[in-house]
Amino acid sequence: MPSIESLCRVHALRPDSGSVGTTAIDKRPVEGPVKIGEYGLYADVQADRKHHGGLTKAVYAYAAEDAEHWSGVLGREIDAGLFGENLRTRGVDVSGAIIGERWMLGAEVVLEVTCPRTPCATFGRRMGERGWVRRFAAEGRPGAYLRVVTPGEVAAGDEVRVVERPDHGVTIASWFTERRSADAVALLAAHESGRHPLVPEMLDSLDVAIASSR
Repeated sequence: MPSIESLCRVHALRPDSGSVGTTAIDKRPVEGPVKIGEYGLYADVQADRKHHGGLTKAVYAYAAEDAEHWSGVLGREIDAGLFGENLRTRGVDVSGAIIGERWMLGAEVVLEVTCPRTPCATFGRRMGERGWVRRFAAEGRPGAYLRVVTPGEVAAGDEVRVVERPDHGVTIASWFTERRSADAVALLAAHESGRHPLVPEMLDSLDVAIASSR
């Protein structure tokens, strides 16, 4: 059964050498039920709110299967929360999710897949692996950001069900790695028809993809 393996939120703000000076990437699993509101897990924070969090990136999900892949590549454990994720899932193809698809977590929470995670320098410093940002991007397992459609309470072990899936067929991973002009056209058509509106971050990336194909 596809499920939530861990729910993670900030453990402590840490000093960081980046422009913000601090980071909230240190997420760790929490016990018991957790409320999810429109800005994500209660008691979670983001230090760099220009690039993380907000309504369109309220929750970051990463698949246990992809974390296990990295564990094998790096020869170290990739504990839940190490990548800064809020949801560590099991049995959910997070990077293979269709942009705009909706998940039901447990009995009441509904999330919508909005866009891929773009690795940043803070993530690189967190991991301490040479060339980490480039390596992570090249692997095509970015994980997904989600917005909160229906708030509520969830817990580790709750089922994750896909309850709606757009027909444009463009996945988080394919857009992250390729950004094909045909996919951009399909996404834009879904957006303009009102069937599956895109978040601003995706619209910006569509503009770049379409412009570069001309």
